[in-house]
Amino acid sequence: MRSCFRLLTFRASEQELVEMCGGRFLAFGIFCTWLVGMGRWWDDPGAQWFQHLGLGSLAYVFVMGSLLWMVMGPLRPHHWSWLRVVTFVTLTAPPAALYAIPVERFLTMSQATSVNVWFLLLVASWRVALLLFYLRRLGGLRPVAILCGGLLPLAAIVNVLTILNLERAVFEIMGGLGREGTPNDGAYAVLILITVLSWYAAIPLLLLYVGCVYFAWRRPAVSDSPDA
Repeated sequence: MRSCFRLLTFRASEQELVEMCGGRFLAFGIFCTWLVGMGRWWDDPGAQWFQHLGLGSLAYVFVMGSLLWMVMGPLRPHHWSWLRVVTFVTLTAPPAALYAIPVERFLTMSQATSVNVWFLLLVASWRVALLLFYLRRLGGLRPVAILCGGLLPLAAIVNVLTILNLERAVFEIMGGLGREGTPNDGAYAVLILITVLSWYAAIPLLLLYVGCVYFAWRRPAVSDSPDA
């Protein structure tokens, strides 16, 4: 999939992004999501059965795609459709293959923790950058609309995931409870920092979003060709 590789390296053209809608692109994205989803949890004895099977990751991409589609829709981006957005989200899965590397098998605990933190930062930054690139190249949105519309749902998801404590160790670290160290502790600490930043950024992003929606509906809509 040459176009998928060009997307991951920020080189896909607008026409290529328009064509990434369902069909073989969605099938390839779902396969990648399923594969890295299993790899993410394969060596974690505490993971649930659906996580080991990669089903959690598959559910996540559809939830994330639907959320992005709903949040960005009022900003009136070009070529916007639910199927196209979900397809895009699944195609951002390959960078998460880094999580499947069992660094704790050949590094010390402290080294493995540091590497996992860097993996988390790299994958998260890569995916956010891809989203901003997608909104600009495909949606034709202005920088302020891209910033608030792209980061607002991400901030909401980070807060919800932490509240639900899906990573199990987050609240234990925050509460200072006794527990054995794991190679993921550094990543958990980064998650806490991201959550704090997301919490305080949510209100300014929401206000910017409302303003961008207002101005988006004041200007004439751009006529797009019918999407699949």
